[in-house]
Amino acid sequence: PPQPQPVPKQAEATVVAPPPPTPPPTAEAEPSEDDMRVDTPAAAPAEAPPNAGDSVADGVANKMAATTLDEPEEKFDLDEEAILKAYEELLAKDPRDHLNVVFIGHIDAGKSTLAGQILFLTGGVDKRTIEKYEKEAKEKNREGWYMAYIMDTNEEERTKGITVEVGRAHFETAAKRYTVLDAPGHKNYVPNMIQGASQADVAILLISARKGEFETGFERGGQTREHAQLAKTLGVSRLLVVVNKLDCPSVALDGGKWDRERYDAICNGLTPFLKSCGYNLKKEVVFLPIAALTGANVRERVSKSVCSWYDGGSLFETLDSIEPVDRNPLAPVRLPIVDRWKEMGTIVMGKLESGYIRVGDYYNIMPNKMRVRIENIWRDEEEVVSTLSGENLRLRIVGADDTDIQPGFVLSSMRTPVPIVTVLEAQLMIVELLEHNPVFTVGYKAVLHIHTNVEECEITKLVCEVDPKTKAEKKVRFVKQGGICICRIAVEKPICVTPFSELPALGRFTLRDEGRTIAIGKVTKVPKASK
Repeated sequence: PPQPQPVPKQAEATVVAPPPPTPPPTAEAEPSEDDMRVDTPAAAPAEAPPNAGDSVADGVANKMAATTLDEPEEKFDLDEEAILKAYEELLAKDPRDHLNVVFIGHIDAGKSTLAGQILFLTGGVDKRTIEKYEKEAKEKNREGWYMAYIMDTNEEERTKGITVEVGRAHFETAAKRYTVLDAPGHKNYVPNMIQGASQADVAILLISARKGEFETGFERGGQTREHAQLAKTLGVSRLLVVVNKLDCPSVALDGGKWDRERYDAICNGLTPFLKSCGYNLKKEVVFLPIAALTGANVRERVSKSVCSWYDGGSLFETLDSIEPVDRNPLAPVRLPIVDRWKEMGTIVMGKLESGYIRVGDYYNIMPNKMRVRIENIWRDEEEVVSTLSGENLRLRIVGADDTDIQPGFVLSSMRTPVPIVTVLEAQLMIVELLEHNPVFTVGYKAVLHIHTNVEECEITKLVCEVDPKTKAEKKVRFVKQGGICICRIAVEKPICVTPFSELPALGRFTLRDEGRTIAIGKVTKVPKASK
């Protein structure tokens, strides 16, 4: 009699066992489902980090909420009427558009010098300070670099003549307000350049016309190519190609006149490459000559006695003519955090990519889901009570400590939080593969740069390769350099992203490996559960 009992138990075990293997085939059979289901091996680790992060973050958030942020849920409802009214008042106060301008290009092209010259011409730096910098530069045998000292503030940058960190400054014209982001040109500091370019609306690509310098920057391994490509990937809407140093004796004609042949050769050399990067040359790219050290063609147009062949506007006129960016105040708030520190509370810094922020409003910091309240807002150096998207801001927040926040976290609306993912599906263009690893396939590991976030990642699945001409898709096991593919990418820690179609600023990214950009891409799908 005791023997029949184990038999049904075994029978039960065999009945229960089949269901677990069933889900993986379903996921494999429907890779194009809207919810982008992932294979079971990838799904298990993908779910673990958010839960682990939630427990830590919830503990911090609950602790802070208990003291200062214990508010009723109704307080977080979006009052559209009040927001639109405040938005109109803000526009009435200062209708000028704001643009973030990043200076990019090969080392020694004159980026910091041009940024310094702009600040001098707009009254950001007085003549006495310039004379002091000129004397300091002379003592270091760097006579031509004194303008760069305005942006390159630390001793290492001044001694070596190399920008390391992204310099920030502000200037205004009658038509617009600008934030200047002076990016480093050295290849060792490309991650810093990416951080600067990810916050920019407009890029000024500086090209040195001096003999040999344009060629060095543009050849394989030079930063002119990589910076132009990265700027497009990171969402820069307009590119101003500024040909600098035309007053240099190595290229200037008799009497210091600017050489048109040299200028045309540089423009013609760059045009095919910029086109291949995806720039629309008629709508998005402008070429103009300048001399950054003397300020020729920066604020005022260059004299005809120096450059008789140029009929376009000055750099300031070109910047002022850029069309205003459409800003929707009712869009969900998205502010990727660049930096954070303690200063009479917790300060976070970043560019508001979408939405509208007011003092006293409540938001979540994702992916840790920390509820915070905005105490103060600084736009440039001015304290304001509310601000539109497109601005570079410093916010003092209540509800989170600076140690709880990392660069790459996103300040997000509470009602429509930013998606948190550990797996995403993306369209990739393979730019340049390494000589010892010339094939892009499943298992490839790289560093993912998306908005202000940097994470190690791995390719978990190649969905298909896309023909660039016909857009036809075909299944492949690997992709070569120059190919376009759709693939799945997994990261260890949860990151905040959105599909490119919803918000380009949080949906475009680059993949880098061993200090080189190997691919550029855009997020096409995120798992449904993350939304």
